[in-house]
Amino acid sequence: MSARKSTAIPTADPNKVFLNIPYDVLFEPLYIAYIAGLVELGMVPTATLALSKSSVAGEVPRLDRIFELIQSCSYSVHDLSRVELETLKEFPEHPTPRFNMPFELGLAVAWAKRKQDNHQWFVCEAVQFRLQRSCSDLNLADAYIHEGRPEGVMRELRNAFSKPDDPAQKLPSVPIMMETYEALTAQIPAIQTEAGGSSLFTASMFNTLVYAAVEIKATRPK
Repeated sequence: MSARKSTAIPTADPNKVFLNIPYDVLFEPLYIAYIAGLVELGMVPTATLALSKSSVAGEVPRLDRIFELIQSCSYSVHDLSRVELETLKEFPEHPTPRFNMPFELGLAVAWAKRKQDNHQWFVCEAVQFRLQRSCSDLNLADAYIHEGRPEGVMRELRNAFSKPDDPAQKLPSVPIMMETYEALTAQIPAIQTEAGGSSLFTASMFNTLVYAAVEIKATRPK
């Protein structure tokens, strides 16, 4: 029996952001920064981490679920800074690039083209002008350069979600965003102990980190 395919297009949440990043230990500081920064901006981050890995008969195929997740978000943030070849222990003689991030960016761009005002995407990088070499099809897109630093992520998220035509918009300062980042980072050992695992790149860990960031923001003295 073939897998069930979804046909309904989810309604886009105006505050929901699809976060497209590499899942590895070296990226953890920026991963935490993206979660903390988006929460501080009043956004709701989500990612493919939130999707189950089960393969129950009749389930919607994973690719369809990823596309549905993008469709459910009004925004998406795509980090294309991880361009290094990765040496896997299974294939030590064949260093391998990561294609998930540009592939999911392509899905978001296609959806934005189809729906126009229903989805807005942003591309982040660590190195100025490298995007012209790594993905030249995006030459006309302005990349947000974070320089591989959490402070840079906060600055560029503020730039991306700034609305110049809305004089009433009040964005948190980078120092305030960094306070949430540092507080969230300090909670990680306890979060890992509670979850009984070390990897931050699981569905439960992602959801816990988002919830913790929301709590940190809510309990900050006004």
